[in-house]
Amino acid sequence: MSSERENKNRVYLDNAATTQMSTEVKRAMEPYLQRNFGNASTVYSYGEEAKEAMEHARRIIASSLWAKPSEIYFTSCGSESDNWAVKCAAGECRQEGQHIITSKIEHHAVLNSCEYLEKLGYEVTYLEVDEKGMVSPEAVLAAIRPDTTLISIMFANNEVGTIEPIMQIGKIAREQGILFHTDAVQAYAQIPIDLRRYPIDMLSASAHKFHGPKGVGFLYIREGVTLPSFIHGGGQEEGKRAGTENVAGIVGMGKAAELAFCDMGNRIRKETMLRNYLLEKVMHEIPGVCINGHRSKRLPGNANFSFRGVDGASLVILLDEDGICASGGSACNTGEERISYVIRELKVPEDYAPGTIRMTLCGSTTREDIDRAVESLKKNVARLRD
Repeated sequence: MSSERENKNRVYLDNAATTQMSTEVKRAMEPYLQRNFGNASTVYSYGEEAKEAMEHARRIIASSLWAKPSEIYFTSCGSESDNWAVKCAAGECRQEGQHIITSKIEHHAVLNSCEYLEKLGYEVTYLEVDEKGMVSPEAVLAAIRPDTTLISIMFANNEVGTIEPIMQIGKIAREQGILFHTDAVQAYAQIPIDLRRYPIDMLSASAHKFHGPKGVGFLYIREGVTLPSFIHGGGQEEGKRAGTENVAGIVGMGKAAELAFCDMGNRIRKETMLRNYLLEKVMHEIPGVCINGHRSKRLPGNANFSFRGVDGASLVILLDEDGICASGGSACNTGEERISYVIRELKVPEDYAPGTIRMTLCGSTTREDIDRAVESLKKNVARLRD
């Protein structure tokens, strides 16, 4: 009981790292954890029930993107989806060329995949971003060479929340006949993505970023794009991704997507209003602070600050003592560097950069939560400066 009371008193502002799985998602998953335990690849009733539940989830996700169910492939997470898209697209197009374009602020799943490909003889152009974290479409066009076969630019940055000009970049790639992948792990289910309009060939997403379970994600592969298998074995996922399917996880992801899109407009308005309230309150009440990322072209729930003369890791610990959950940047980078590579690329001033923290909201965040977080920030920033 004490842990339940403690959780109720906590203010969770790290939804970019992971979200709390909703009760409705848990309820949807439960039958497939025990009672309906069949393997979806079998032909008897248990297997057929599991298969239909999985295909229902596929239809929901496809509908949310205005895609076809046959274009959705289930994976274990966003990182696997990124690895599949980048490595296999590069390998498929190797005869046409071995040049890849990406940005310096991509998630490590993309950056490390590109680094791996460089060891195999590929060449990678890592584009710089401006001080708001924006990739220039003109820079993408200028970087294209006759042997460029893949462009991978994230839909929205996981640390500073900047939404990239994906429409323009996608059009450039399509006009040049180059495959275009976007890591939409932070953007999917947070903002609308209509694949009838966006010229995107591959898109990655992960369930635990939108109140679904951990350990499941998907990769959208546009019809007509030939991508080789990433995991060899059985015939699951049209022979593209072998291994017994995580039926319960897939069902949960489908339910989470359904819930995320049923009231997306109102949720976006609420999160944007509270995010702006947080940004303005911090800027007006705490001296020596800068906001990182684009002020308007950013994810609804993302706020990223750098405080002058403060150590961000220490600030996160002190916030936690007050029951406020925030982060110093990407959860995948925790413990690696004092200043994240994204903040370095945005050229945040040296006396501010080490004091960077990220606060990310969700639909259940309240104004009272923001007030508590700002009071804790004021107290602990002053304490660290003293």
